[in-house]
Amino acid sequence: MMRIFSSIAVSVAVVFGFCLEGSAAGLVHIAVDPVRIVVQEGVADADVLLKHRFGQVSEGKFLEGTGPVLAKGTWLIVDFGRELHGSIQVGSGAKTGKGAVVRVRFGESVSEALAPLGEKGACNDHAIRDDVVSLPWMGRRVIGETGFRFVRIENVGECPVQLDYVRAESLMRPMKAIGAFKSSDARLNSIFETAVRTVHLCCQDYLWDGIKRDRLVWAGDLHPETLAVLNVFGADDIVPRTLDYIAATTPADGWANGFPTYTLCWIRNLAAWYRFTGDIAYLKRHADYLERVYVHVRTCLPEGDWRREGEFGAFLDWPTHHDPEAELAGAQALAVLSVEDVRFLAEELGLRALAEDAKFLLDKMRLRKRDPQGAKSAAALLALSGLRDPKGMFADVLGRSGHDGVSTFYGYYMIEAMSAANEGARALDTVRDYWGGMLDMGATSFWEDFNLAWTNNAFRVDELPVAGKKDIHGDYGEFCYKGFRHSLCHGWSAGPASWCINRVLGIRVVDVGCKAVEVKPCLGDLEWAEGAMALPDGNSLFVHVEKGRDSRSSLTVRAPDWVRIIK
Repeated sequence: MMRIFSSIAVSVAVVFGFCLEGSAAGLVHIAVDPVRIVVQEGVADADVLLKHRFGQVSEGKFLEGTGPVLAKGTWLIVDFGRELHGSIQVGSGAKTGKGAVVRVRFGESVSEALAPLGEKGACNDHAIRDDVVSLPWMGRRVIGETGFRFVRIENVGECPVQLDYVRAESLMRPMKAIGAFKSSDARLNSIFETAVRTVHLCCQDYLWDGIKRDRLVWAGDLHPETLAVLNVFGADDIVPRTLDYIAATTPADGWANGFPTYTLCWIRNLAAWYRFTGDIAYLKRHADYLERVYVHVRTCLPEGDWRREGEFGAFLDWPTHHDPEAELAGAQALAVLSVEDVRFLAEELGLRALAEDAKFLLDKMRLRKRDPQGAKSAAALLALSGLRDPKGMFADVLGRSGHDGVSTFYGYYMIEAMSAANEGARALDTVRDYWGGMLDMGATSFWEDFNLAWTNNAFRVDELPVAGKKDIHGDYGEFCYKGFRHSLCHGWSAGPASWCINRVLGIRVVDVGCKAVEVKPCLGDLEWAEGAMALPDGNSLFVHVEKGRDSRSSLTVRAPDWVRIIK
């Protein structure tokens, strides 16, 4: 039975006991037809490839074939309409010569599909996106496994190639969206949907950070991804599977992925999973490892210089990586948040000595007030950790210089800190302008990094290069993501998915296992919003909020009987 509330208001693998090798069960292959021929050079009748096919060659014309014929040196680019993870199927028809060879080049943008290896950072790192392959006569070849939207196919051999069909083979983890969000702002709705799709694409064998480059588990990047999954998909086992993998491959006296800050984030992810699910049995399986990790972390606190630890020091995000002092301030705040999680988890586990030591350490850590050096990522963590006042951090840093310094990764913590400072309207503008800026440039998933300044005189990712304009994919990026090496589907950028549910709808967990949930919406300039947060039992908590004529808001909440609602 549902209650309705209406009111007026605004080795470790052996210990853990399950196999970590191999692919996650249940990944689903789905055929996707192309929606557009972007360009064709020397190819006639390429639009035939847009007709729906059944995955067989010579469909209806056994000895003639049904698709365009590519002579040597001719090529085309097909568009599948949105970012996908997976492969392509190429059906080569009856007019294909024996010994046919093609070059297949995947791209997250049109310009990347055009770029040969080495041009503007174009590479085959993590996944092969540019390769020369043989095709069968009257047969099918499945090619690649990467993240892409566009595919360029060129005949590079002497024999003719008949393309009876070209379809994508999408490889996705079947996950039901339980949480949802919709509002009076269509742009915000599109941002939410794109954020959800971004993190869903990255749910593969584990919860990866990217699907083209960085098809890897990164413990720090995982935190905003975990929150998005919990709010939208609920207690999906992709999260504990990934946390188990990190623990199984990271010695307790080491640093996750070589980052001290990422070990801190592993603790935060474990706490987020437990707060949502209340799964004490799972927490107990990690209790010994958690305690040993804390012992290692403690050697660097309260005044440790994280810059000298691990391979990557005090890394937070890309914009902050230019300023070591700002990184150090943010790392201190992250350490406070993580040790608070250790204290909480220790209390839940009945580990009194560990909880008391964490509390003692927290008291010492809070005595030091570092300066964010104007860096918004550091300021956001300082505000959320309680080391600095959220209103002060908004006035001094987060509310200044427009959207400069916002990142796709730590942008999540920035909008959370703005909300904590009662600046929900400004956070809403940041989501619309910053994440919406990627949509304006043709994005169908959110990127590894983005700067609104890149959009000045730039062509979209779904356009052919335009003379005199900047290539927003190939001409930007720094550090390890220069040019086409830059990933255009990065799970760490999915922050708006959880933020829309937790802050706009105002649904926030306040008791372990979602036994008590606070509902305090913040509409800003929205006329209405509705949606749901997933619950750990597969149900959801629904909220509808709407502004009234007297500037007050009507609020409707539907929840299972076992959830206590706090308004």
